[in-house]
Amino acid sequence: VNQNILLSDGCLKLPKIGPVKVKQHRKIPASYVLKSVTVSQSPSGKYHASILFEYENQVPERKLHTFLGLDFSMNGLYKDSQGNEADYPKYYRKWEKKLEREQRKLSHMQKGSRNWEKQRIKVAKLYEKVANQRKDFLHKRSREIVNAYDCVCIEDLDMKAMARSLHFGKSVHDNGWGMFTTFLKYKLEDQGKQLIRIDRWFPSSQTCSVCGYKNPEIKDLGMREWECPRCKSHHDRDLNAAINIRAEGMRLISA
Repeated sequence: VNQNILLSDGCLKLPKIGPVKVKQHRKIPASYVLKSVTVSQSPSGKYHASILFEYENQVPERKLHTFLGLDFSMNGLYKDSQGNEADYPKYYRKWEKKLEREQRKLSHMQKGSRNWEKQRIKVAKLYEKVANQRKDFLHKRSREIVNAYDCVCIEDLDMKAMARSLHFGKSVHDNGWGMFTTFLKYKLEDQGKQLIRIDRWFPSSQTCSVCGYKNPEIKDLGMREWECPRCKSHHDRDLNAAINIRAEGMRLISA
């Protein structure tokens, strides 16, 4: 803007501050036009600059050939229609005891003192570490899926309501399903692919993926495996749901 913002030679020129050394995450093509910069500071004291560029990008239309269904899993993030699981490492659970211990130390210190400030930064860095580990894992998993499939089908879940639950709150916050679906969406769209959201009331877990029989007894979340009374097919609850989500997504695309 009026040449008062500039990115070059490993420095970012900012208004009223001048050139500041930066760690640049990626190389910017010469055709991109710099529009604005937003500078923010994390609780641990680190500064981040989010730089907005304008560029022309026409995403080619793509025919959808390969489909994948994902069923949300409270513990492992998801199970897909191929039977694969995300195996989410549960980063918050791993660091939970240490976080509680350091947070307890902070609460016993005089607010505003030098020791309190040191401890506050220590706690902030721990939370930041957990958040960075989670984000890194979700980016890698979403990239693997986007590279392998043209269309991903998921349920349109109310994650805010689930996060308020006394039983599931910590698990929902830990695995970051909402962040994961956001990553999936923009990565798919960038390649001309699609993310399909299935109605949250669609009975994916209760419906037999072989014969279509709807079993009302499967509403109990504790029932992880079941046998269809009609066709006698044995189902893993999450795998069966993922297959049904995939089939419903394909139906919506063809409709």
